[in-house]
Amino acid sequence: MSFVTRFAPSPTGYLHLGHAFSALTAFDAAQAAGGRFLLRIEDIDQGRARPEFEAAIFEDLAWLGISWEEPVRRQSEHMADYAAPLQSLIARGLIYRCFRTRKEIAEAIASAPHGASEDRFRGEPLPADEEAAKLEAGDAFAWRLSLKKARSVLGPAYFTLVFEDETGLVRAEPEKHGDVVLARKDFDASYHLASVWDDALQGVTQVIRGEDLREAAHLHVLLQKLLDLPQPTYRHHRLILGDDGKRLAKRDQAATLRAMREAGQTPSDIRRLLGLQA
Repeated sequence: MSFVTRFAPSPTGYLHLGHAFSALTAFDAAQAAGGRFLLRIEDIDQGRARPEFEAAIFEDLAWLGISWEEPVRRQSEHMADYAAPLQSLIARGLIYRCFRTRKEIAEAIASAPHGASEDRFRGEPLPADEEAAKLEAGDAFAWRLSLKKARSVLGPAYFTLVFEDETGLVRAEPEKHGDVVLARKDFDASYHLASVWDDALQGVTQVIRGEDLREAAHLHVLLQKLLDLPQPTYRHHRLILGDDGKRLAKRDQAATLRAMREAGQTPSDIRRLLGLQA
């Protein structure tokens, strides 16, 4: 099997050391395997994405010595592509319209038997007449994946879903996420649907990303099963922490690659800071 991996940042801020570690880890792995390295811009959130941040992504990665295949896939340019998987899920009754507000969902979670400490929402489709009335009124809604329906459709296969990561085979537990949002009334795809679809479309065989996204694999393998998509191997690396011991965020300006480059640091310095081979 060929080795294909990717780095898929969102252009909502400048890249920091954590991004550098993820990008370099994936790039180095592709180089060592004689494989392919892809860059994907995950900019479906057009309310936060900025052209200047996308330009900075290209600049920072090139400065680090990373090269990628062209053309770069921008999710915002391919929103129509996500209609096919979404319609497939709708046609099979695997997703439903949820008209609840964020406040109502928080209240539902807090009152559920499992307790407010678990951020897992379970819902049900509205009766047809109530749904029709809300649609007629133009009410906003989200398309949510029904775990109940997914279990029914997959039968015993639901309970034998596994994925491979650096620890070996892991039993997938989609219940960790509840009935997640896969799209909205005026928004064709969420991160989960777009990411899974694009990985399959681009032939990604190795998903290399931070430990903070480990839980996403439990949901993504379910979507791959429901949509009959190939399942990549997952590898979750350690996170780069700030001086406060917390995961770096885009608001941590001092740790951005842009700031470090302007301060005179070199790509070799960055690799040493991250504990990577120069």
